[in-house]
Amino acid sequence: MNSANPVLPLDYDDFVRGTHLGVFSSYYEPWGYTPAECTVMGVPSITTNLSGFGCYMEELIENASDYGIYIVDRRMKGVDDSVNQLTDYMYDFTLKSRRQRINQRNRTERLSDLLDWKRMGMEYIKARQLAMRRAYPQSFDNNEPFNFFDGTEHKVSRPLSAPGSPRDRTGMMTPGDFASLQEGREGLNTEDYVGWRLP
Repeated sequence: MNSANPVLPLDYDDFVRGTHLGVFSSYYEPWGYTPAECTVMGVPSITTNLSGFGCYMEELIENASDYGIYIVDRRMKGVDDSVNQLTDYMYDFTLKSRRQRINQRNRTERLSDLLDWKRMGMEYIKARQLAMRRAYPQSFDNNEPFNFFDGTEHKVSRPLSAPGSPRDRTGMMTPGDFASLQEGREGLNTEDYVGWRLP
């Protein structure tokens, strides 16, 4: 896909950025670069916990959906329940106001540091080291420390820009989140920030 294509004259990056939501609900995917590309470009996405990307994000983020990473449970749920969860995620996304979608895109893009090659390169080194130790245990000294998985990894907590719930009034919000809550409470419809509508 590129801008010289006569069918769809868009560069790939522009195409991805122009979407509202990426849906990648494959049954199994070892990693899944497309949801990672969406994340780096600030596009929320739906993935599953049977994909490497979904498992990685589930492991690193407390509530991934706050960041625009919706993870369908394909591991512990039946097909019908997974399909219902997928449709619920998609339907709930359509109910978001424009301001809420913009805020979520910003939160999604903040996760791009988790997918930077500086960090991902270390993950590949860890995976290779673990595979080598399992495949050739006799080649490694059992007393040799292996500190890659020492349990000090911390999950990314709730984003500061996530709207606080009525029960949790201590959560910090951005002005956009506050306005979104106010719109919902007052029943306002400010989807397009225009004071008039086209006929």
